[in-house]
Amino acid sequence: MSVSFENYLVVGISSRALFNLEKENEVFEKEGLDAYRDYQIVHENDVLNPGSGFALVKNLLNINKLANRKLVEVIVMSRNSADTSLRIIHSLEHYDMDIGRMVLSGGEDISRYLSAFGVDLFLSCNENDVSNAIHAGFAAGMIYARDTKYSFPDNQIRIAFDADAVLFSAESEKIYQEHGLEAFNENEILNQDIALQKGPMASLLKSLSWLQNETKDLNVLRTAIVTARNKDTGVRVIKTLRAWNIVVDEVFFMQGAKKADVLACFGANIFFDDQDVHAGPASEVVPSARVPYKEGDM
Repeated sequence: MSVSFENYLVVGISSRALFNLEKENEVFEKEGLDAYRDYQIVHENDVLNPGSGFALVKNLLNINKLANRKLVEVIVMSRNSADTSLRIIHSLEHYDMDIGRMVLSGGEDISRYLSAFGVDLFLSCNENDVSNAIHAGFAAGMIYARDTKYSFPDNQIRIAFDADAVLFSAESEKIYQEHGLEAFNENEILNQDIALQKGPMASLLKSLSWLQNETKDLNVLRTAIVTARNKDTGVRVIKTLRAWNIVVDEVFFMQGAKKADVLACFGANIFFDDQDVHAGPASEVVPSARVPYKEGDM
């Protein structure tokens, strides 16, 4: 009997986002595919160190243990070939990660396979793959590869989002970029009773809301919005979430203050933002991913 992924939160993650493969990627960039292949084969019994997305995946998989049933499916989706994948497989076994499914595309674009597995979130360090996933209608983020060793309790997962061009469409953000803050504020207050359009991460928030409902007695998941909006323009955010019938646990209207400090206090397992000016500094304290714009959005 074939397996359906409809009743799972499905996360696809690249091997470089899951493990620290920056040295190996440098070999590939500087010396080419053959040198990379030789390096991986020579080192295929060496366990890879955790990457930026490791703690996130570990905590996601732990939800299955806490709930005593499978609610989360994680799939490693790699541009590696089968011949260079044994080190990844050995590392998964070493860390006792309950991941059985892999996509090894041999250098081809990963995004074409997301629909086959019903992926709710795709994380990669490859901007082209992430951008293609966004354009195909999937929630996706380009995770920052950092040497920072993130550490989180394994009994709860915390996910934070920026608002405009992430959870919501880029329509209001475009007003800010083209006409400035005053025009943005005026537009949002004037249209506070009109729900914002869905952005690239809206579908993921809906899936997380479902997962929260399935595990409400366990308190294993918390969500947050960390946005540069102020409280007045934030009214439209609150009313939009109400229209979507989604409750977010914590909301921070920063009015331009640094997001990284709040995210560190919140303990985000991952933070999604559309701008490097916010996501970059945040990645120094919590795992962070940039959400690329769709063509024509900005």
